[in-house]
Amino acid sequence: MPLSHVAFLILSAVALISGGLVVTRRNPVRAALWLIVALFSVAGIYLLVKAEFLFAVQIILYVGGIMVLFLFVLMLVNVNVSVRQAPFNRQWRVALATALLLLAELAYGFWRGAAPRLKALAPVAAPSHPLGNTQAVGMALYQNYLLPVELVSLLLLVAMVGAVIMAKRRFD
Repeated sequence: MPLSHVAFLILSAVALISGGLVVTRRNPVRAALWLIVALFSVAGIYLLVKAEFLFAVQIILYVGGIMVLFLFVLMLVNVNVSVRQAPFNRQWRVALATALLLLAELAYGFWRGAAPRLKALAPVAAPSHPLGNTQAVGMALYQNYLLPVELVSLLLLVAMVGAVIMAKRRFD
């Protein structure tokens, strides 16, 4: 078995286990930390399939940005009070029925032979452009989609300035 397959199996197992731990942890800070582990392992999978741009976006945007904001929100919310409140686990029968239904659907898909058809798909042809992955994304964004990218950047700039003005008024 090639090393890339072993790395994929390890990273996918870490992603699945840490994803399960995100859902089952009672402490939201620990759940957020397990989510960071899951996001890092998904980024590793992106790197294995030679999607360097998605790898960088996953690390910088999701792990570096979104999760830091999420942890700040968790620190601002009084976690001790929310842990002491009654949990919302009274609907475990509905959750169990939904999980069994999804498991039955998955088993039916395998029973009907969906897995062999997936293996029979033709391999994806290599792109016709000589650029790398990141260069191809950049060329597509700034040639074909220049106006939407600039509009989104302008919208984000206005939102950032508005947030600074609102925060300044609150502290004054």
